[in-house]
Amino acid sequence: MNTSSVTVVRVYLMEHEGLDRLVRHLHDETTVRGVTVFRGIGGFGQSRKTHGMGLLDLSLDLPAVVEFFDEPARVEAVVAGLKRLVDPRHILLWPASVCEGDRC
Repeated sequence: MNTSSVTVVRVYLMEHEGLDRLVRHLHDETTVRGVTVFRGIGGFGQSRKTHGMGLLDLSLDLPAVVEFFDEPARVEAVVAGLKRLVDPRHILLWPASVCEGDRC
């Protein structure tokens, strides 16, 4: 099997809590392989206040998840910088494998 080890990072936040700033930071100041942002249709956090979007609403304060992966050493350095931008308790990390080549 032709794989390499990576670390996956997932950051949970609300759009108003600096989503644009976080994505800009990852784009402009890091060298991660890529970033995907998922926008939630509802959720709640530690405050237990629910956030959601009805069918006719256009909410700008929805939950968001920012996800990326890279080599473990690079992720460690990137996450150290992320802790200045978001609550560290909202950063999840786990090991994974990525396919390298045709055989995986």
